[in-house]
Amino acid sequence: RWFTHFYVVSVLWNGFLLIWLFRAEFLGESFPSWIQDMHHALGRDSQSEDMGNEHFSALLVLMLLWLHSCRRLAECLWTSVFSSGVIHIVQYCFGLGYYIAVGSTVLCQVPTNVRNGKELSVQICWYHIIGVMMYIWASLHQHRCLAILANLRKSRSGKVVSLSHSVPFGDWFESVSCPHYFAELLIYVSMAITLGIRNVTWWCVVMYVLFNQALAAVLCHEFYQKSFSSYPKHRKAFIPFV
Repeated sequence: RWFTHFYVVSVLWNGFLLIWLFRAEFLGESFPSWIQDMHHALGRDSQSEDMGNEHFSALLVLMLLWLHSCRRLAECLWTSVFSSGVIHIVQYCFGLGYYIAVGSTVLCQVPTNVRNGKELSVQICWYHIIGVMMYIWASLHQHRCLAILANLRKSRSGKVVSLSHSVPFGDWFESVSCPHYFAELLIYVSMAITLGIRNVTWWCVVMYVLFNQALAAVLCHEFYQKSFSSYPKHRKAFIPFV
C-alpha cells in the first residue's frame, strides 16, 4: 500500500514539470535556472538544437506519464485491496527517486531553450498516433487486471471480505500470471514509440522496466505455483507464450 506514495510524488513532480514544459512550448517562457542546471548536470546542452518534432513528442510523453501516475494513484486509493505485506526501506526510497528521475529524463529530451525565439510548430506524426493508441490499450488492460485482483478480496457488494491470495481468472490472466506487469512494460514501450522510436535514452528506461517487472512477475508466478496445486500449467510468468 505504500506504493501509493510513489504515485503521489509522481503526480505532483511530473505535473509540475508538465506545466513548465507546456509554458515553454506554448508561451515561449524559459525554464527556471535550477531546471537548466539539472539539464546541464544530466548532460543536455541547453544550446543544442531541437531536432525535428522531439519537443512535442516530449510534451506528449510527459503528459502520458502524468496521466499514468494519476490513474495508478486512483487505483491505489479506490480499487486495489492491499495485504499486510511490507516494503524494504531501500526499495521505498529508490521508488520515490525513480518517479522523480523518470519525469526529469523526459524533460531532458529537449533543450532548455525549447523554442529559441521560433514559432511553435506542432506536427502530429504516425508514431504519436500509434504510441498513444498502444498506451490506451495497455492502460485499459492493466486497469481490468488490477480490478480482477481487487475483486478476489471483495464480496459482490464490494465489501472487502479477505486479504488472502486467490487464483485470478479473466482478461490477460488467462495467458500470464502477472498481466498488470506486462501491461506496465507495454505502457513504457508505447512512450518509446511516442518519442519517435529512436530515442536511446528512453529505451534504457524500457529495459529497466522490463527487468524490474520480469523479476517481480517470476517471483509472483512461483508463489502461485507453490501455493495452488491446481494452478493453470499453461500460464507463463510475464510475457504471453514466453
